Amino acid sequence: MKEKILLVDDDNDVLYALKILLISENFEVSLCQTPESAIALLAKENFSLVLMDLNYSLDTTSGNEGLRLITDIRKLDEDLPIVVMTGWASIEVAVSTMQNGANDFIQKPWDIDRLIAIVNNQIKLANSVKNSNKLSQQNQLLQQQVNSEFSGELIANSAAMQQTMAIINQVANSNASVLLTGENGTGKSMFALYIHQHSARNQANQITVNMGAVTEALFESEMFGHVKGAFTDAKSTRIGRFELADGGTLFLDEIANTPYSQQGKLLRVLEDSEFEKIGSNKTISVEIRLISATNANLDEAVAQNEFRKDLLYRINTVTIEIPPLRDRKEDIIPLAESFLAKTKKNVLTPAAQKALLDYDWPGNIRELSHVIERAQILCQNQQIKYEDLGLTSTTKVAIQTPFTATELATLEAIELDIIDQRLSFFDGNVLKAAKSLGLSRSAFYRRLEKI
Repeated sequence: MKEKILLVDDDNDVLYALKILLISENFEVSLCQTPESAIALLAKENFSLVLMDLNYSLDTTSGNEGLRLITDIRKLDEDLPIVVMTGWASIEVAVSTMQNGANDFIQKPWDIDRLIAIVNNQIKLANSVKNSNKLSQQNQLLQQQVNSEFSGELIANSAAMQQTMAIINQVANSNASVLLTGENGTGKSMFALYIHQHSARNQANQITVNMGAVTEALFESEMFGHVKGAFTDAKSTRIGRFELADGGTLFLDEIANTPYSQQGKLLRVLEDSEFEKIGSNKTISVEIRLISATNANLDEAVAQNEFRKDLLYRINTVTIEIPPLRDRKEDIIPLAESFLAKTKKNVLTPAAQKALLDYDWPGNIRELSHVIERAQILCQNQQIKYEDLGLTSTTKVAIQTPFTATELATLEAIELDIIDQRLSFFDGNVLKAAKSLGLSRSAFYRRLEKI
């Protein structure tokens, strides 16, 4: 794609001479004769560089109009390269233009080789800085994703997972939007990454957004970005998630939690592949592959006016349900052993393996990962026994071992232990803990008070 240059000068002969020169150098060129028309065009279109005169018809010698134009351009775009040209060259004028935000200075009549060299160097430098900033934000996001992921191999010994993987492999290399559904902890984010890595976009980045963590107030800034000064705390230009994912994959996790008031804006970008940063009228085009995930029933959310039907149709070209761990019994032990393999220090006793198979796994793979990690810490030697797993007493009874003091505890004590485990698993989130036990928030609190 050609780099676009905006020429600003009130002299038609200068404009057309420069236009012919720059077109011959394979640039795309737009012309403006006044500072006002230049600002109006810059507010609507993206350019790689501005090549501008300092003096215009209202004031042909002082350069004040040109200096004001530089200031106005910087309000629109702090990074756009500006090269100033004038027939009234002096050291003072050159210094003044640089202080106001110009990147370089050339005198009329210009030296063709020097002019072309300056234009190419400024565009190259600006692109380098832009790519560096984009890469820095991408690296930060990708590192956060790596740190937040529970790790586990894509193990598919069970019939349920073999069927699911067959669909995933068939869809991966397409550009179809994919909606991953399933309970918490089933590994939807891991499968999203697998789809990306097995697609034609695997050399580009997958950018992940936890929609449950994006507040309504920050939604547009987070997703579309903002320019410096767009609002009180906008001290620098921010690249949004859509722009960071350009050419790659955008993964919207917990998409059911997208604020309803912002769903229309999200839909518009997904349909048009265009958006504007906050504080800018410039349209940015992107090309992404969308993967979404949720543990919610989106059809129910649509019926309750909590999720837009047209947005649901846009994101669910292919819907893939990830089965819960209790329906993947053949995968439980291989998954547990894959977690253990990272340290190569522990093995599961037969009784521990039976305990893992008998347990219902309401937290799915995430819970299994935590259980194995805890057992590795608590076990007394290289063998992990069922006691080290810390699972509920129902599992231990099923193993038909002698009752322990813990297993003969009162109903209230057992209930408190289960509640404590769920609160710990859900990081103190009362609503999620109550929901996992099939209780309302008020019923959950009543049991706590009774205990």
